[in-house]
Amino acid sequence: MSQIYREGPQVDVFYSEIDDSEQPYGIYVPPGYKPENSYPLVIMLHGAMSNHRLALRRVFGHTNLPGENDAKASRYFPDWKPENYIVATPYARGTMGYQGIPEEDVWKLIESCRENFNIDENRIYLTGLSMGGGGTLYLGMRRPDLFAAIAPVCPAPPSAFYPLTGNALNLPVAIHQGGADPVVRPEGTRWIVDEFQNKNTLIEYYEYPGVQHDSWAQAYGNGNIFRWFDGQTRNPYPERVRYSTERYKYNRAYWVKFDKLNPGTLANIDARFTAKNTVEVKSENLEAFTLELKGHPLFDHLSPLTVKINGTSLQSQPRFNHYFTLSAGKWVPERYEAPAGAKQHGLEGPVYAAFTNRHIVVYGTQGAADAAEITRRRNEARELADFSISFGNYSQPSGVNPRVISDREVTPDDHLSSNLILVGTKETNNVIAGLAEQLPVHLKAESAAEFGLIYGVGIQGKMVVVASGVPIWNNIGQYMPPAPPQPGKTVFNVRSNKGATSLMEVKDLLLIQKSGTAVVVDTYLENDWKVPAAAREKLIQSGAVTVSE
Repeated sequence: MSQIYREGPQVDVFYSEIDDSEQPYGIYVPPGYKPENSYPLVIMLHGAMSNHRLALRRVFGHTNLPGENDAKASRYFPDWKPENYIVATPYARGTMGYQGIPEEDVWKLIESCRENFNIDENRIYLTGLSMGGGGTLYLGMRRPDLFAAIAPVCPAPPSAFYPLTGNALNLPVAIHQGGADPVVRPEGTRWIVDEFQNKNTLIEYYEYPGVQHDSWAQAYGNGNIFRWFDGQTRNPYPERVRYSTERYKYNRAYWVKFDKLNPGTLANIDARFTAKNTVEVKSENLEAFTLELKGHPLFDHLSPLTVKINGTSLQSQPRFNHYFTLSAGKWVPERYEAPAGAKQHGLEGPVYAAFTNRHIVVYGTQGAADAAEITRRRNEARELADFSISFGNYSQPSGVNPRVISDREVTPDDHLSSNLILVGTKETNNVIAGLAEQLPVHLKAESAAEFGLIYGVGIQGKMVVVASGVPIWNNIGQYMPPAPPQPGKTVFNVRSNKGATSLMEVKDLLLIQKSGTAVVVDTYLENDWKVPAAAREKLIQSGAVTVSE
C-alpha cells in the first residue's frame, strides 16, 4: 500500500499524463482494512450529469433525500452499512461517456487501486447506472477477462458495444431495469438481454414494474449488488474463449492474443479445449494469433499442442506460448512479427485515438502575414483541442485541456512523449514541413479554402494527426450526420458536433469538400499507413491533394 487512507468514504486524485491533470475519484476503504489481506474491488461508473461522489453514495444504496438535489447530496457522505470491499468511483471527466479519455481514466483508476491496495485479481467487479451502465457494458466487453462479473443498471451503451456481446461468454452479467423508465426504455434493455441470451452468456435480468429512471434504488439498496458480487469469482483459464475486436488496443482475452488484424474490421475467434493439449479454433478476419497457455489446467507445456484452425489440424512443438499465422491462405505454426512502423498495439489509429492519449495541438506560424493571422490560427487549434460536450439542454465545459502551442515551441521531447495534432499545411506549419516526406497526403495550398483534410499516421512510435484546410471539426455533422436511431435499441453516443469529440467516428483519413458538403474520402489506411488503391484514386481525382508514392 503506497499511501495511507482512512476507513470509509473519501475523495482522492490520480495523475493523468493525457493532459497533466489531477483527476478526482471516490474511494471507500472497509473498516479494519489490513494490507496483508486481499480485498475485492468494485468500480462504479456514474451516470450523465453526475459525479464520483454521488456514484459512491448510489452504489451503497443511498439516493437523494426528499427535496434534496444532486448538488446538495454531493457535499456529504451519509453513514451506511459497511462492506468488506474496496469501492472506487471515477469522475471520468464528467459527462463524456466511457470511450476515449474517460475510458483511459477508468483503466488508470483500476491500476491505481492495485498499487494502493491489496486487490484480489479474481474479484474485480464493474457496475454503473444509466450512462455508467452503458459504460459497464462497453468496458466489460472490451476487457472481459479483467472482471469477475458486471452489473449494468438501466444501461445506455454506446453503439460500439453492440458488435461485442459475444465477448461475455465467461463473464456473468446482471442487468437491472425500471419497467416504466422513460429515459432508458425497457424495450431497449430487453433487446440487449436477448442479444446476450442468443450468445449463451451467463445473463440475469431484473426488471422492476412501475419503476422509472431510478432503478438503482432497487439494484443497490440493502447491499444487493455486493451480495450478488459475493458469489462471483473470475476464472482466468476458461475452457473456451470467444472474443471479437477491431483494434489492436483490445487484442487479448484470457489465453488468446490477436497478433494481426485489419484495424477497423471486426476480427473474431472462438477457441476451445476439446481434450488435454487439444484446441479447436474458429476464426474470421484474423491473420495471426497466439495461445498463451501457461497455467491452464488442460495444458502440459512439455507435450505438443494439437490445434485445429477452421478445419485444418496443426501440431505445435512443446512450449508455453503457441503462435499461428495465416500464410498464403494457409495456417502455419509460426510467429508473426509486425514490420517496423506497421500498425500495432498502441499505434493504429483511427484519428480520434491520437486524442485519447497524451497529445499536443500545434498551430503553424509559417507565412503568417501579421499577428491577427497568428491569432486566427491559434484559435482554430484551440477549437480542435476543445472537449466540451453539448446535447439537448445540457452543456459541459471541456474536461480535457491539452497543450496548444505554436510550431516554433515544439521540442524534441514533445516528439518523443506526445502524439502531435498538427493544424495547417506544410506551407503554414513548420512541423508538418519537417515530416513532409513521411506523410502520405498533403492538401494543396490553393485547395485549403474549399477542402478539409484530416488524417492520422504512426511515425516513430507516436501518432501524428494532420488537420488541413477547412476546419472539419467546427461542424462535422454537416458532412457526417449521426446515424438515425434504431427503433427499440438504446444507443447513447456522447460527443459534440464541434471540437475533438466530433471526430470520434472518423476513420484514418477524411477529405471533405466545403461547397458540396460532401465526403470525398473516408477510409482506413493500410497496415503500413499507405492509402488504399480505391481511396488513392478518389483523392487524386479530387485535384485537392498530392499523394505520396
